[in-house]
Amino acid sequence: MKKLFILPLGAMLLLAGCNFLQKEPLTSITPNNFFTSGDDAESSLTAVYDALQGGGAYAQDLLTMGEMPSDNCTSNSNDVANLENIAWTPTTTSQVGNVFRQQYLLINRANIVIKYVPTITMDTVRRSQIQGEARFMRALGYFNLVRAYGGVPLHLTPSESALPSELNIPRATAQQVYDQVVADLTQAALQMPNSNPNRATRNSANALLARVQLTQRNWAAAQAAANKVLAANVTLGSFRSLFPAENKGAESLFEVQFAGTPDGSNLLPDEILPFPLTTYSFSKFNLPTAELIAYADTVKDLRWAFAGNVTNNGKFVGRSHVSYLDARKNQGLSSATNDRGNYPYKWTSIGNNFNSVDNTYVLRYAEVLLAYAEATNELTGPSTDVLTKLNAIRTRAGLDALKISSPEAATKQTMRNEIDRQRRLELAFEGERWWDLLRYARHNQAEAGAHAVTALDLIAQFRKGNADVNYLLFPLPQAEINTNPQLQQNPGY
Repeated sequence: MKKLFILPLGAMLLLAGCNFLQKEPLTSITPNNFFTSGDDAESSLTAVYDALQGGGAYAQDLLTMGEMPSDNCTSNSNDVANLENIAWTPTTTSQVGNVFRQQYLLINRANIVIKYVPTITMDTVRRSQIQGEARFMRALGYFNLVRAYGGVPLHLTPSESALPSELNIPRATAQQVYDQVVADLTQAALQMPNSNPNRATRNSANALLARVQLTQRNWAAAQAAANKVLAANVTLGSFRSLFPAENKGAESLFEVQFAGTPDGSNLLPDEILPFPLTTYSFSKFNLPTAELIAYADTVKDLRWAFAGNVTNNGKFVGRSHVSYLDARKNQGLSSATNDRGNYPYKWTSIGNNFNSVDNTYVLRYAEVLLAYAEATNELTGPSTDVLTKLNAIRTRAGLDALKISSPEAATKQTMRNEIDRQRRLELAFEGERWWDLLRYARHNQAEAGAHAVTALDLIAQFRKGNADVNYLLFPLPQAEINTNPQLQQNPGY
């Protein structure tokens, strides 16, 4: 049977770049008439990166799912109320479906590259690098899926027909998905380049592998993966200079690029910042909770301290505290109730009809330092090695360096508490807090009292005191279950 790519590749080609548009028109796109040159390989890889820009990925929903259920964020918007109130459902919570579908779009495009690029006659080094980048992307997609939904269907070849027998497969176990993620990242790290401007690199693969292993509490493996990145000896610059993300050097290990055009724009800044910095006034998402602001040291901690006034066309908007914008006295509107209060300020792009050019970090060197410190403390307890990594984060923030005699370093538990604290303060609003709280909950199930706050505490708060473990996973979208009779819903939904 002749193979014709279904929609994912058609969409891929429309979004991948310009070179292929200069070719003679084709009546149909098949492996035989598209994957014939190095340019085709590059275009197909660009399409994989493009999938990261979707609303169900890093332009919006991955960051709302990663923050809104947590103790970091709140909102008055009905669009994210189900997330904040831990009341998500398979049918009425749009983010549940959007993230699921967008990750599979990413995965299918990566599968196309992994299958067909090896058949192209081109520079062999670059061909291997392209395959490594695609494996990294596939791993990222499956990691986003498994920590949100648990086990999911594991597609490792592209969807090339609409046959139910090909598309409708049962769920793999969560462990099988994690094993595939680890295998892809391990292979990707061997194939990817050390330097790759604005794209994923070997350090990206190892940094993500450290996060994956930390999630599974594979402490030695997490330490080893992080250590490969730390060997780069990156020097941390000022925290304030990191934002907004704009490919600002070695500390950025991977970020999603946005062009600020309708088919390549970041929706999030318009959804989290006050007017007049944004296109118009409405109830915003991912707003800092009062508890988070009180938790941070907004005087001494340079990540949270006052850094200057923010104005727009000469009008005072608020006070920048680096990680957040205090807009309680915003004069942008005479009755701007939606635009007064605290807002995340790691994105700063002014309103452009929801077409922001601000990039979004996926992986930062600071997280790798924290991952290494956490894994090492879990293995051996407090040590100068742990403190060296943790103090790089603290001193960059203007905090005193800890010593082995400091109270925070007295025991594994006190050190764990400090690492948890610095991770929350360093990575706030970047889409990781809920996932951290989920892994803390599972750690507490294995070791009672390991973490002071976990996802189960938030679940109990919003579920009338019922710390329902079913809410440690999101439901599978009902539309997917309706389409694929082999899928079974997560318990409790």
